[in-house]
Amino acid sequence: MGPAGADGLVRGSDGDPLVIGLVNNMSDAALRTTEQQFRALLSTAPVNQPVCLRPFFLPEIARSETARLYFMQHYEPVSALWESRVDGLIVTGAEPKGRVLRDELYWGSLTRLVDWAEGHTVSTVWSFLAAHAAVLHLNSIDRCALDKKLSGVFECRKVADHPILAGVPSEWRVPHSRYNGLPEDQLVSMGYRLLSMSPEAGADVFVREQGSLFVFLNGHPEYRADALFYEFRRDIIRFLSGEQESYPELPQGYFDEDTSTMLEAFRLKATRQHRSMDLVAELPASGIADERLPQTWHEVARRIFANWVSYLIANKSRSILPTPGAGLMCDPLVSL
Repeated sequence: MGPAGADGLVRGSDGDPLVIGLVNNMSDAALRTTEQQFRALLSTAPVNQPVCLRPFFLPEIARSETARLYFMQHYEPVSALWESRVDGLIVTGAEPKGRVLRDELYWGSLTRLVDWAEGHTVSTVWSFLAAHAAVLHLNSIDRCALDKKLSGVFECRKVADHPILAGVPSEWRVPHSRYNGLPEDQLVSMGYRLLSMSPEAGADVFVREQGSLFVFLNGHPEYRADALFYEFRRDIIRFLSGEQESYPELPQGYFDEDTSTMLEAFRLKATRQHRSMDLVAELPASGIADERLPQTWHEVARRIFANWVSYLIANKSRSILPTPGAGLMCDPLVSL
């Protein structure tokens, strides 16, 4: 284990790289962006330990030809993970096709991944829908449908101390975007420890340790500043195409007044006439300036993932995993 700095982070030492797996289950449209977001967070962790990222995919998730080609060039099937060594793992969610998660085609592979991660990682981060699937498999805690989509940047507060939140302020704002929530009382009764909560969004970050430290992110600290905007735009297009029945509400606490006014004007036009994909041409795309979408949660996200990498380094010696073999598809992360 390397020495801890003044900020409490373990610096690590030169030697075998810290191997972090990424099982990226996001939609084709968000696939590369999600990978880039996690790469960016991991690459800014202030440690001296060599770190590399090894990406995997679940074959059961339907993909476009472009996405399949990208996977063939840059990813490995999750089956390659079972006899491999990773110190840490990040698992993202896939948009379900139906209400019942256990009916999804990828459920078998995902639940095997949950079981495997308990005994073969120092720690695993379960992001958003992956968190919902993991707690369902582990403790039969089912997500509960919300009255409407929860979307926006919400106030969160720290409710328990933990190394993952070391150095994080007592309050911060973080994006949440989902149709379902998790019952906090059931999480607590099953041994999960809530670390941060939001009055509006509910459980934010929570953990469970039984073999591996499982970190659950119910929000999206990894999001870029414009991520919620493009989700909102996608939902508008789904409304215009008839795929979605109701027009989406503006994400809360996200757009400034001028942008909100512009988008409200478009909503009035889209809902007062026959819905048509012809209106997509008038829908703002790149016209939302970056300065109008400040990424206020970025520093907190960086700190959380720096703490997580520090935790991996500090506990790497207790890993019982095989040594990576020759030809490991593992991309070194720079700026570490």
